[in-house]
Amino acid sequence: MFISFEGTEGVGKTTLIRKVYEHLLAQGQQVQLTREPGGTPMAEQIRALLLAVNHEENMADDTELLLMYAARAQHLQQVIVPALAAGKTVLCDRFTDASFAYQCAGRGLSAEKLQLLNANFVSHMPQITFWLDAPTELGMSRARERGALDRFEQEKAVFFEKVRAGYQTLWQQEGARIKRLDACQSPDQVFEQALSYLK
Repeated sequence: MFISFEGTEGVGKTTLIRKVYEHLLAQGQQVQLTREPGGTPMAEQIRALLLAVNHEENMADDTELLLMYAARAQHLQQVIVPALAAGKTVLCDRFTDASFAYQCAGRGLSAEKLQLLNANFVSHMPQITFWLDAPTELGMSRARERGALDRFEQEKAVFFEKVRAGYQTLWQQEGARIKRLDACQSPDQVFEQALSYLK
């Protein structure tokens, strides 16, 4: 199974993924834990470029989108597809839904650009996606507590409101695949909610 985890900054994706990972391992499953952008050495280099805050020039929105998909293409070919072929469950921190939420809803790029990239470069989609949803300010306050903010985390609240609205649009369109989790709950409660869908 291919499972992705989505949400704005500071909603607890990393904590939930770790809990699901440990739960599946305890059940004797083979599990591949990975993330986007990143997941391979080359894709991690692209991630560093995307998150860096000290660029000498502003990154164009189209550049950001294409870098995301360059990392995703590498990630799919080197990690996700081989893991699924080997019978492993893949747990991925963000996938294509993040590109819709951040680059389309957040940045204002057309959904047609995303659909074109997905059609040409995305061979596999998650069977289930957990969307951790929480008010923007709650997530941002958690992100600030973690320390220095990356290029995305430094965006203003209005950007993250658009991103959250983008996730809500996806959830309304694809409720069969995307499961909304109330990220205002405790980590254990969020995990139990996720587990109820997995069962």
